[in-house]
Amino acid sequence: MWVKSAERWFAMAGVAVMSVVAVAGLALAIYAAWLFHDMPDAGELAEYRPATATRVYAWDGTLIGEFSRERRIFVPYDEIPPVVVQAFLAAEDRNFFQHGGIDVGGMGRAVAKAPLNVVRGRRLEGGSTITQQVAKNVLLSNEPTLSRKLKEAILARRLEATLEKKQILELYLNEIFLGYRSYGVASAAYNYFGKPLNKLTIAEAAYLAALPKGPNNYHPIKHKAQAKARRDWIIGEMAQMGWITREQAREAIAQDLVVESAPSRAKYKDADFFVEEVRRRALGLLGEEVNKGGYYMRTTLDPRLQTAARVALMDGLENYDRRHGWRGAWGNVEIAPGWEKQALAKKPPAERPDWRAAIVESAGADVRVRLPEGASGRLEPQDVTWARAGAGLKHGDLIFVQPAGGGVYRLRQVPAVNGALVAMEPYSGRVVAMVGGYSYSLSNFNRATQAMRQPGSAFKPFVYATALENDFTPASIVLDAPISFTDRAGNVWSPENYHKKFYGPQTLRKGLELSRNVMTVRLAQQVGMKKIRENAIRYGVVKDMAPVLSMALGAGETTPYDLTAAYAMFSNGGRKIQPHMIELVADRDGEIVHKADARRCPGCTRGFSGDESPRIAAGGEQVMDPITAYQITSYLEGVVQRGTAVQARVLGRPVAGKTGTTNEYRSAWFVGYTPDLVVGVFIGFDDNRSLGEGEAGAVTAVPVFVNFMTDAMKGKPVQEFPKPKDAKFVMVRGIEEAFRPGTEPKPRVFEPDAGVASGPQAYDDVWRDGQVTGAGSAGEATQPKPPPKKVPEDLNGLY
Repeated sequence: MWVKSAERWFAMAGVAVMSVVAVAGLALAIYAAWLFHDMPDAGELAEYRPATATRVYAWDGTLIGEFSRERRIFVPYDEIPPVVVQAFLAAEDRNFFQHGGIDVGGMGRAVAKAPLNVVRGRRLEGGSTITQQVAKNVLLSNEPTLSRKLKEAILARRLEATLEKKQILELYLNEIFLGYRSYGVASAAYNYFGKPLNKLTIAEAAYLAALPKGPNNYHPIKHKAQAKARRDWIIGEMAQMGWITREQAREAIAQDLVVESAPSRAKYKDADFFVEEVRRRALGLLGEEVNKGGYYMRTTLDPRLQTAARVALMDGLENYDRRHGWRGAWGNVEIAPGWEKQALAKKPPAERPDWRAAIVESAGADVRVRLPEGASGRLEPQDVTWARAGAGLKHGDLIFVQPAGGGVYRLRQVPAVNGALVAMEPYSGRVVAMVGGYSYSLSNFNRATQAMRQPGSAFKPFVYATALENDFTPASIVLDAPISFTDRAGNVWSPENYHKKFYGPQTLRKGLELSRNVMTVRLAQQVGMKKIRENAIRYGVVKDMAPVLSMALGAGETTPYDLTAAYAMFSNGGRKIQPHMIELVADRDGEIVHKADARRCPGCTRGFSGDESPRIAAGGEQVMDPITAYQITSYLEGVVQRGTAVQARVLGRPVAGKTGTTNEYRSAWFVGYTPDLVVGVFIGFDDNRSLGEGEAGAVTAVPVFVNFMTDAMKGKPVQEFPKPKDAKFVMVRGIEEAFRPGTEPKPRVFEPDAGVASGPQAYDDVWRDGQVTGAGSAGEATQPKPPPKKVPEDLNGLY
């Protein structure tokens, strides 16, 4: 009977076991189905290209910046040096070219330890091959779970069946994160060692190969000993594999681990405002793809001119600031242990690397200072005098100083004023230099492109250009005498000249050279503000403005960038250029996706046949008569020779330009140009407060222009402004003036009226020894006295 019972028991047990096996099998099938249902397709990697940085270059090939979320430079496998490949194989997967995607031994050890690691709350161990790491980094998440490890192994086998070994290595070496904001080995080579991948030494390649195990664990500065030990172990493995000799290994191990102080790809540091503006414009051109598409972007920047622009603007702002006195220390602390940390808490402008934080040790007749690094010395006596005339110095003051040698230091302060400088080519529109402020490290607001300000008298050339396009000529006479206007509310506006004097009937040249406000208003009244407004918009000076007379004196708003571009018309013969900073963009495959110069050139690609060379049409729309453009240029040359910008004569070459100063000296301008370069300078406070009495464009902006142009014009031939071939040239008051054919004056007797005489029909004169007779000053004597003035504050004093 017990036999039957046993048989019955075994049968039941068998059924139970089969049921358990069936359930387990079903569970395994369900798990496998779940595991595979969302498995990525390994075949996707055949066309996979990781996100790479867009690299930005100056005109001469200097790397000036990059745009990316992940700092990565994609390098094809064939261009990766063998020593780099060998270093990573020695560190991560020495049998990579032999296995099928999985290191069975390593995987077994990882799986065996998995339960214990889970219980202890530790991450699952590796044992992953390079193929598995590619699967994890590119196709999977980084979660430390058993299912992810299984997926990783399955995908690794699929990858090996889909891609060649070299393709897998290429993906790995370009995708992996190596710390220091580096994705991929090429990016890491620049960020850690400041050099391209093909210049790495054995020791440097081995250090990069140490990083996949944990960049923070092997930080080259914080954990240098651990980093060097890991690097040296990899070098030993490379020697053991026979990839390098023992002697090479010894030499590499003997080398110190020296890296860049911070990840920095671009060595050129003067173009921060320019690069950021390029980034904004690139986003509009290419969208968010610019941060990951790996584009090659060539800009219009000339590094030599950009450096000159930065130095000229910073020096000019500091000179202005010094004229207005010492404002005081930026801190005061007790000279006790720990003061050094407080002194180092405030950084000087990054653009002034030789400035140092310091503390005033004694403030007697001889002011002594000490630096946190331990050095000490005395302040330059003239700086002590300067400081005492202002807020003064006292014991414990924290200040910035600049070493002057011999234990002497210069007192420095960061200017409160700011400004901008823009330089562009008048024919092509290429922006060769742009500085948007004193220091990008202190403020990245770009005053060249973002600051909307009144241009003051720098707007006047466009008023005169409109007049010359509408029947006025260089022989026209405008009365410089008091004039008043009354609005509907009874308010009276009586514009005044800067020096509050009047000079009677004057030529247009005199009005512009000496920046006469009253003449400009009379001229605008005669021409019509509607025409002036239309032309100002057409020329690109402003986006819009009210057609009221105050706008003739520059009461509208524009940016230094737009105003400088508009002045280019005067130099290039009346063509409206499209100023641009991005010259050319190519995608990662070398295909051009954007080119600033869209002009066509049939025949430019053919070989030379001896025939006449192809002719390319001039760029830009013709918006002004070439003779008008030259007339204004001639007047603006007079501004430099005899007018408000005589300081620029020191350049010793033909220069044209116009100063501008707004009401209460809130903004100072100078836009000047030579035949091949136009430069705009703006100086003003960000809150638009007054620069101070007498801080006109001639005093504040012209010196910046001169300093910049002194460097910019070095080695360049002296060129005259080209004269229009069909212009008629006649002497007027001893100066050769250009006329459109048929408008040149005829010798007749002049009878002045009380207002404006314009055009050849309205101008009567007789030449005697190069002078115009008959103009006299009767107009000034016969003018009635002006009514009592009630002057809107923003309408007078424009210069």
